Amino acid sequence: MRRRELTAMALGLLAAPAVQAQGPWPQGRPIRVICPWPPGAANDTLARLLAQRLQEKLGATAVVENRTGGAGLIGTNAVLQAAPDGYTLLGSAFNTAVMPLVLRGATFDPQRDLEVMARTAQAPLVMVISGQRPQRTVAEVVAAAKANPRDWGIAISSLGSAGHLATIEFNRRTGANLDMVTYRGTQPALTDLMGGNIQLLIDPSFALLPATADGRVRALAIAAPRRSSLAPDLPTMAEAGLPGYEFQSWYGVWAPKGTPSEICERVNGLMQETMRDPAIVQRLTAQVLEPVTESIAETRRFIAAEITRASELLRSVNYQPE
Repeated sequence: MRRRELTAMALGLLAAPAVQAQGPWPQGRPIRVICPWPPGAANDTLARLLAQRLQEKLGATAVVENRTGGAGLIGTNAVLQAAPDGYTLLGSAFNTAVMPLVLRGATFDPQRDLEVMARTAQAPLVMVISGQRPQRTVAEVVAAAKANPRDWGIAISSLGSAGHLATIEFNRRTGANLDMVTYRGTQPALTDLMGGNIQLLIDPSFALLPATADGRVRALAIAAPRRSSLAPDLPTMAEAGLPGYEFQSWYGVWAPKGTPSEICERVNGLMQETMRDPAIVQRLTAQVLEPVTESIAETRRFIAAEITRASELLRSVNYQPE
């Protein structure tokens, strides 16, 4: 036998125990699902659902870590820097795809530097107004804002959120030029809206529709192609005079670049199975969340289209990352 062949065989024998020791995934170590948003948000709800299913279906120990701050960048960076072994996952949202377009400190490329595993759910956006304002329609809001621009401000729950992009488009389409005030999450923005300190907010229906129950906040329109069965009297933005104005927030799972494809596919299959579960569908639908079942290839195409749309919109208004 040639020396080269003997050397190759020896190296193979030395490497074999290490490969065998790794074992199948998951095994022996907890899986961390990092959520860059606070508890209670849709991101957190879906991250916890992922952790629960990893435990139920794969026998893994899975924990959710809420690493907030930096408009989602702190938690995202933690995943970008983690080992690509399937034991650190990112449970986040629309923001992940567009973060580098709106945040100066986000230097990663979501399509190059992360492995997408699945898109799990989506929710149309809703425009709400403070109950202290008399306007009942989008047209009335636009007219009032143009007449007295200093009297109007619109909240942004987070830089790079779907609501942020939707607000930029609303200003562009209507010419209302509403003053945008950035908050650290939907809840603080809602609190100021209820108190009359800010006048408008566009954010996911998941968070806003329940807040309209006591009248301190009123819904004006939903940015969806059709009315919601949970709010059948709420007009679409098209019905309110903005045809084609459709925005949604969506939620997904990512992993560090280089995570083995078989692990990504396994998580994708698990989440597709989860989002077809009638009990899960009923639970999410009641919260104005629509379950999504897509292959990894389909999700990649979807995200690429979302990034293109966001890039074109931000370029059209000469937006500069903050």
